Amino acid sequence: MRPVSGSQIFASLTGALLLYLLPWAGFGLMLRPDFVLLVLIYWLMRAPHMCNIGTAWLMGLLVDLANGDLFGQHALAYVLVAFLAVHYQKRTTLFNQWQQGGYVFLLLLISQIVLLMLELFGGADVPGWDYFLPSVVGVLSWQLVVYSKIKVTGEQEA
Repeated sequence: MRPVSGSQIFASLTGALLLYLLPWAGFGLMLRPDFVLLVLIYWLMRAPHMCNIGTAWLMGLLVDLANGDLFGQHALAYVLVAFLAVHYQKRTTLFNQWQQGGYVFLLLLISQIVLLMLELFGGADVPGWDYFLPSVVGVLSWQLVVYSKIKVTGEQEA
């Protein structure tokens, strides 16, 4: 496995933030996964010494600023997920692809539950079941990346 550079992490997080900020509408907006969180989870599992809880906090604040949401809600959700991802990072390297996908699904679901709780405390209405569709789409896109065997460098594994 090649060493990871800080520019790779920065470029992928910037790309994820740009994907998150695309003008999604309608059904696409309802299905849009949290690209920033997916990339954060990847780097937290791949290179926890370079992408850490502080990175998750900063990216959460940037997502909050970009969306105009309650300042700090994504930061809180991302930090909680980052803590769990880093805490169990050594174990997840032993997981097969399906177990890792289930673990990523749980992390995405935890993030959405934290965001939902914060929104409900703020007086929002209770959403329907479709509120959790981005977690399903997120884990499907995670599996797509895993099965395509695309490395961070852009090369494919043999």
